[in-house]
Amino acid sequence: TARPLPRNCPRPHGAPSSRRQAAMASPAVAMRRPSPTVLASAPRRRPRLHEYSPSNMGSPSSASRLKVTALFGWIKGDRYSRTRELIPSAESYTLTGSASEVDMKPREVSISVVSSIMDIPPAEWDACAVDSVEPEKFNPFLTHAFLSSLEESGSAVKETGWLPLHVVARDESENILGVVPLYLKSHSRGEFVFDQSWAEAYHSYGLEYYPKLQSCVPFTPVTGQRILLRDTSYRDQVFDALVKALKNLATKLNVSSLHITFPSEGEFSKLKDSGLLQRIGLQYHWTNRNYKCFDDFLMDLKQPKRKNIRQERKKIPAQNLEMKRLRGDEIKSSHWDTFYKFYRNTTDNHWGRAYLTRGSSFTFWEKRWGTR
Repeated sequence: TARPLPRNCPRPHGAPSSRRQAAMASPAVAMRRPSPTVLASAPRRRPRLHEYSPSNMGSPSSASRLKVTALFGWIKGDRYSRTRELIPSAESYTLTGSASEVDMKPREVSISVVSSIMDIPPAEWDACAVDSVEPEKFNPFLTHAFLSSLEESGSAVKETGWLPLHVVARDESENILGVVPLYLKSHSRGEFVFDQSWAEAYHSYGLEYYPKLQSCVPFTPVTGQRILLRDTSYRDQVFDALVKALKNLATKLNVSSLHITFPSEGEFSKLKDSGLLQRIGLQYHWTNRNYKCFDDFLMDLKQPKRKNIRQERKKIPAQNLEMKRLRGDEIKSSHWDTFYKFYRNTTDNHWGRAYLTRGSSFTFWEKRWGTR
C-alpha cells in the first residue's frame, strides 16, 4: 500500500513510484494524501516529549539516523487514550442512483462507528461477510467469531496498539447493510505490509505518522473483502457511502493516513476510482499443479533441492512419528495447549512476534471453531 508523505517531503529510498508496474499477487490500497480540505487542515507536529525509538532517541541532530518502527501504547493524556471521545456521531448518506423506480424515494443509510465488534450482532456481521462473496468462498477470517476472539483475547485492542473503530451502515429500519473492520493503529506491526520508511520520513520532518487508520484482518495477510456488504440491489451505493465515511473519519481524527490492506481484486479497482492510491505487493503461494505423488512435486525442483528434501525425509521413519488428523470435537484443550507451545517456540526462537495469547484467542477458537 502506497503511504502518503508530508508536503515537500522527498520520497524515501525504496518507496514505490505511482507509475511502477508489478504483478498483482497481493493487492493493497492506501488513501492518497488529499488537499487540506479533505484530510487534516495541517500536518500534526510530533511532540517533543514522549518520543519513541527502539533505543535512546539521542539529540535532534541524530533524527535522520533513527529507525521508527512503532509507538507502543498510547501516551498518557493523549486525545486517543479515551476511546469514547473518538466515536463520532452517526452520519446520514443518500444513496445516489439507488432508486429503481422514478417514484421511489432515494434510500438513506446511517453510518456509525463502534468501539468493539461485540456491539454488532454476530448474525448480522456474518451476513455481510457471506453476502460479499460467493458462499463457497467462505472466509473464516472475516467472521464475527474470529474477529471478536482477537478483541476478547486482548490480542487486537487499544493496549496492544489496535484500537477497534469498526464502521457500520444501517438503513432506515436499522438493518445492517455493510460493515468495515477498522482499527486505529499506534504502530505498523501485525500488518505484513511494511511502511516503516514512511514513518521515518514523517519523523525526519517532525511530523506524526502514528496513529493511522487500518482496515484489515489483524495478523492475517490473507486477501479478502474489506468492505463487507449485504446482497442488495443497491450494494454499490452502500460501498461508496462507506468509503466516503472512512475518508471523513480520517479527517475527523486528523490521522496521517487511511490504509485498506489485502482487499479483494474488485475492491482494489473500485477504491482507486474513489481516489485512493494503489500499491502492489508480492506474496509467494504454493500451488498444487495436479501432482499425483510427492515425486511429481520434487521433479519441479532443481536437483540440489530434491536431494536435500529426500535426505530430510529419510530421517522421519527413525523418529517413530505417527500422523493423525483431528476434526471438530476430537480437538481437545490439551491439543490447543500443545499447539500454542509450538506457536511460541516459533515466535520466540526464530523470527516472529507473539501477537496471540493462549488464554484467549486459542481458547475462543477451541470453543467456536471446534466443529468447523
